Amino acid sequence: MTALSSENAEQLKQAFLQCRAMDGTLREQLEAYAAAGRVIFPAYAAAVDRLVARIHENGGGESAPRPGEPMPTFLLPDETGSLVSLPSLLADGPVAVMFFRGHWCPYCRLNVRAVIQAQHRIDAAGGHVVAITPELQLFTQKFKTESGATFPVLTDLDNGYALSLNLAIWLGPEIQELLAYQDMPSFHGNDGWLLPIPAVFVVGRDGLVKARFVDPDFRKRMEIDELVAALRSAAIEP
Repeated sequence: MTALSSENAEQLKQAFLQCRAMDGTLREQLEAYAAAGRVIFPAYAAAVDRLVARIHENGGGESAPRPGEPMPTFLLPDETGSLVSLPSLLADGPVAVMFFRGHWCPYCRLNVRAVIQAQHRIDAAGGHVVAITPELQLFTQKFKTESGATFPVLTDLDNGYALSLNLAIWLGPEIQELLAYQDMPSFHGNDGWLLPIPAVFVVGRDGLVKARFVDPDFRKRMEIDELVAALRSAAIEP
């Protein structure tokens, strides 16, 4: 197993910056970064492929709420420590509940940037966004500040809410070793090495899921056009 060298880390950083500056869709940016990662850090890319296959075999995320089903409610602290509930968010219109791995994840950073760039479209559609991560408040603050997000970033401590939705996964020793350069225990306040499957649930004002995106492969995310369309459709429902 090959650890990430400082030279490779710098190459990944440059690849991320290049992909972020691309004039393309979120999917194109994610695919470009994943392709660069396979060249720069092949051991990690191969380990992720094995992890994704294991999650698929175990049905990870399959039983998460589907369109037409109620979205379980939550009461979680935001980046300021204030408690935020799903009903309070729905009072202002449909909400996209988005799960992110954390501030350190380049795929999440590409994803959140694309959402922020589409914020005017989301507003025009009558929708709202809330982000959920397993990170402590210090790092949700970092996530929000560095990304420039205007929406709440909530802490799902110990992945309790993600676990209730069948979205939490254990990374295992192989991934743990390859990600050892990230101080995950400090980020989460525990050494469980659990992360949520990045997912999106568009929830209508009636509390029902209108659309969802759940893929055990964190390198794939809901396309922005699909997100905006789902929020727009939910906003016009009686």
